[in-house]
Amino acid sequence: MDKQLLRHRRISELVEQDNEMAQVLFYFGIRFYEYAEHTLEQVCKLRGLKVDQLVRELESPRSNFQDEDIPLFSYPIDLIIEYLKHAHFLFVKHQLPYIGKLVENFKAEHPAYLSVEKDLKTLYPLFLEDFIHHIYEEEDTLFKYIKMLERASIGKYNPSRLYQQMEKFSLQNCSIEHESHDDEMAGIRKITKDYHLTPDAPLHIKVIYTELVNFEKSLQMHAHIENQILFPKAMALENQVRILLAEKVKLN
Repeated sequence: MDKQLLRHRRISELVEQDNEMAQVLFYFGIRFYEYAEHTLEQVCKLRGLKVDQLVRELESPRSNFQDEDIPLFSYPIDLIIEYLKHAHFLFVKHQLPYIGKLVENFKAEHPAYLSVEKDLKTLYPLFLEDFIHHIYEEEDTLFKYIKMLERASIGKYNPSRLYQQMEKFSLQNCSIEHESHDDEMAGIRKITKDYHLTPDAPLHIKVIYTELVNFEKSLQMHAHIENQILFPKAMALENQVRILLAEKVKLN
């Protein structure tokens, strides 16, 4: 789109054209639903922003690569864990708070979405709390255990402490439990009828559904990396350490 045309378009038109533009605007302090009838240039003047910079951000691709393009299986296990922790950070500090603000400020003003508004405002905070608890617990238990195995594999371990931890923690059980809890968005999908939009759906709900769908795709990819890459590598590492520990016991 021509840059001159872009700066003179109303915010509601820009977001209607591409729902993901709402997130770019949000991180510049512009909530699309508060400035719907203003042009991009008018909002920039009101907010003290450089319109050319914002135009560049709106025109740039949202991401330079897709998760599935990264050859993670060939990566060392410590880099895979760091990759997953970075994804956790983006979920907790960026995507989820943004969706939370969208939900918090949503006013349906449409009969088809009054119950969606009410239910989302009730369920989303509960989902957020449970999700954050889950990923912090994962970092404090699963990731910590795998890092201990990694250190042990290069000889950095206390045999008795390592034995106790391996007796207490089961990667096999953790993997099974992890897969059973993968569908964390089931409740939200039920509320939104699988993100179904009526032809006259308000712009705000279109943006919310776009972000929920994008987040669910990110979660599915995240779960795939954990289930198909992290756990197989970690279990192989665990077996290697068990052999190492058994040999250590024999020598003593």
